[in-house]
Amino acid sequence: MNASAGPEIAGTSARKRRWLIWGPVLLLCLLSGGWLGLKYSSLGKRADVGAGYIAHVVCSCRYVGNRDMASCKTDFEPGTEIVEVAEDAAARRITARVPWVSKRTAQFDPEYGCTLDTP
Repeated sequence: MNASAGPEIAGTSARKRRWLIWGPVLLLCLLSGGWLGLKYSSLGKRADVGAGYIAHVVCSCRYVGNRDMASCKTDFEPGTEIVEVAEDAAARRITARVPWVSKRTAQFDPEYGCTLDTP
């Protein structure tokens, strides 16, 4: 009875070890494939355009119009609530990002106004 139970337990242990090794690899492949599919799909391109639009609008509002950030948030279009905005006041730069998908930066230049970075 013990002799037959021994190989069964050993097989189960090897199977568990295999899943402990290949399970995270499989999960990583699935997650990275999903992220790449989202980033380079039409939805990802729209997120890039939206982040660039918000960065430029907030930069113009903040540095050309000399308004505060709370006032600039009223200029957002419907549907852009997911875009997060960060300000670097020392560099006169606004960064807008859609989490995990896109990030765009607009910088103020006194001669040219607000310009977007290249994506």
